[in-house]
Amino acid sequence: MPLSRRTLLKTSAAAALLPALPARAQEAKAGTPVLDRCTDQMLAAYPESASSAGIDTGARAALKAQLTDRSPEGQAAIERDVRSLLGDLRKVDTSALPADEALNVEVVRTVYERAAEGFDFPYGDVALLNTNWSYRNSPYAVAQNTGAFVEIPSFLGSSHTVETKNDAAAYLARMEAYAGQLDGETERVRIDAGRGVVLPDFLMAKTLGQMRGALGAETESWGIVTSLAERSDVHAEEARKIAEEKIRPAVERQAAALEALTPRPGEEAGVWALPEGEAYYDWALRAGTTTPMSPDEVHEMGRAELKSLHARMDPILREAGFTEGSVGARMTALSKDPRYQFSEGDEGREEILAFIEETLADIRTRLPQAFGTLVPGFLEVTRIPKDVEAGAPGAYGGPGSIDGKQPGHYWINLRTPALHSRYSLADLTYHESIPGHVWQGEYTFRQPLIRSLLAFNAYSEGWALYAEQLADELGVYDDFPVGRLGYLQSLAFRACRMVVDTGLHAKRWTRQEGVDFFVRENGSNPEEVASEVDRYCAWPGQACGYKVGHSTIVGLREDAKARLGDAYDLRDYNDAVLLGGSVPMTVLSEVIGRYVERAKAG
Repeated sequence: MPLSRRTLLKTSAAAALLPALPARAQEAKAGTPVLDRCTDQMLAAYPESASSAGIDTGARAALKAQLTDRSPEGQAAIERDVRSLLGDLRKVDTSALPADEALNVEVVRTVYERAAEGFDFPYGDVALLNTNWSYRNSPYAVAQNTGAFVEIPSFLGSSHTVETKNDAAAYLARMEAYAGQLDGETERVRIDAGRGVVLPDFLMAKTLGQMRGALGAETESWGIVTSLAERSDVHAEEARKIAEEKIRPAVERQAAALEALTPRPGEEAGVWALPEGEAYYDWALRAGTTTPMSPDEVHEMGRAELKSLHARMDPILREAGFTEGSVGARMTALSKDPRYQFSEGDEGREEILAFIEETLADIRTRLPQAFGTLVPGFLEVTRIPKDVEAGAPGAYGGPGSIDGKQPGHYWINLRTPALHSRYSLADLTYHESIPGHVWQGEYTFRQPLIRSLLAFNAYSEGWALYAEQLADELGVYDDFPVGRLGYLQSLAFRACRMVVDTGLHAKRWTRQEGVDFFVRENGSNPEEVASEVDRYCAWPGQACGYKVGHSTIVGLREDAKARLGDAYDLRDYNDAVLLGGSVPMTVLSEVIGRYVERAKAG
């Protein structure tokens, strides 16, 4: 149920009214030869990144017909290249480089170091260098939210353009490569199982449920088939044939391989139960937060943040008439108030899409108050495909292509309108689209290509939470204080993530303990947080990056205000964070330090 083309054009027209960054030169060099080699390695290893960035043309046109090699041999080849390039990166004398080039080397070296550490573990999926899925590392090659089955159909639908016969032929080639990816992952699943790495029973059930659902449907109805048929009907039959003869059998083989395994008991939800599990989680947490924080430090920070946020929510709840019980209990009561619910079924889905459109139109008018440099915010709102929405989060989003031809996407889960409320949907929209992920991502297009391709979970998710805060500071809730509760609950939700993620993986909580903590402490929707907890079980450490990143950005802002006094300008600070590009949190302080020195110098 995507928004209409007319809605997309209206969104684009509104964006065109804003002064924007000039178009980025596609082939801008990073200035250091080893970085250009890193760029080539990343694109060769992860061809999907070229399509997502809109650079699968010209000399890189061949990448448009390729997908990542997910077989054991393919992953081993990527590991060898990572270690070789890391050795070269460590030889670069950054003291002899201009400041911007030195920063580029430092950022790239950091991500290659974290990736090499991930490859030290003989199982799982290291995704740090993959633009499309860099936000998640997983101990499992296949899970309900990890692997080709859940990733490639959506990717082909949103990022693979079909404007010529060659584009359609490349799509068909990728369909065949997709079948190969499935078989490659199936082999890794078997190998990992021999090492004692198997999905917990609840994740196994959800993963197999998704696969069985697809296998039970007619092949011509699969999204990977209809996506091409809608854009090139002359290739519809060929797409159906590849799906029926190659992809369906590969999905069947993967499902059979999973079914043949005895899953771990559900109580053992965390990676602590895996070989070298504690060490794996230490790495995953460093990768997810881009800080050296320990599990205990993250856990305690989450509890402290939650307490502070509840103190802010309490008076708003009382003013709204919710006076009895804990903040979590009162938020649960608020979620059941029919005034803030959408209608059931398709009527509610249409209400949600209309609400999002109105929210985006309003926030665009406020953006010049917060940014000195504006980007287009080219955006399309699209429903998460039905065949994977059961295992998907409530929403996710990201920017479009570097060349500006493909819009960013705000993917919304419309499995049931009950997933969303009228007091929380605006905040979700700011997070995933504008001024969150879609907005922030467009600033990276001014970076050298290697920097545009890299993304850091704590930076991008921290910014998206900060975008929620900016929306509040720009007055979006001044006439709707209950909406501010949705925003504060969102921050509290991320604080809970820190507690639950570390609880599962370091303190040996069960899945149910994680769900219960969310419902009790934050008044969260039980159906929503059950999927959330499942996500943390498959992506250890990733969920902690949100609030760690947000707190870092806010803390640096407060420090800049104190150091600059009257010379401080919110627009300049936000520009500094965004124009510095995606960086680890350990590097962001350097970026802001330079901004402060420039501002002092006038």
